[in-house]
Amino acid sequence: MNNYSSSIANRYDKLSGQDCCLSCGGAFSLTRIRAGDTCIDLGCGKGHDVIRMALLAGDKGFVYGVDISDGMMKTAAEQAGKFGLENIRFIKSELENIHLDDDIADVIISNCTINHSLEQDKVWKEVARLLKPGGYFVVSDIYATEPVPEKFRSDPAMVAECWAGAETKDQYLEHIRGAGLKKVEILEESKPYEKGQIKVASFTIKGFL
Repeated sequence: MNNYSSSIANRYDKLSGQDCCLSCGGAFSLTRIRAGDTCIDLGCGKGHDVIRMALLAGDKGFVYGVDISDGMMKTAAEQAGKFGLENIRFIKSELENIHLDDDIADVIISNCTINHSLEQDKVWKEVARLLKPGGYFVVSDIYATEPVPEKFRSDPAMVAECWAGAETKDQYLEHIRGAGLKKVEILEESKPYEKGQIKVASFTIKGFL
């Protein structure tokens, strides 16, 4: 892992045992998971949404939880074990190169995770690669109201704090469309607020392959 990935993993390892909310949105609540669906949660954290999707997808469906933090993945696996679910697999992987086959997902979700990447165009190309034709994503994340100064973006600790890696709204949407994803719409959007040393806004986006 590079310095950025290591900083992110270390931060979330420390948070994995704490009772705290690490999300900027609720992507899961804006999906419609059907029996038999294959789903992916990018940055699955403690696995709460993975479990909910697995229960809805049922025995004929399957859910992959992707995260970079060993601590989070351990907590997620323990939570899933309490439900006796066998249609779940947790995968340690960076988002720019996800260790899954092409065209496997009906639904991909993510909550406040993609902003941790400084190569967000690659992340969105991975989303497009993993989706089946006609599949869709619902992603909650943040965007910066103005370009983030390089002195913040070049600091791995600040990126890990879930703000310094943010891109502007136009940049964010350009990455999505550049990956070949279509019918992109903003489902929810907050007013700008201060986070770290910049101003950001939270939004939830949906789109299709």
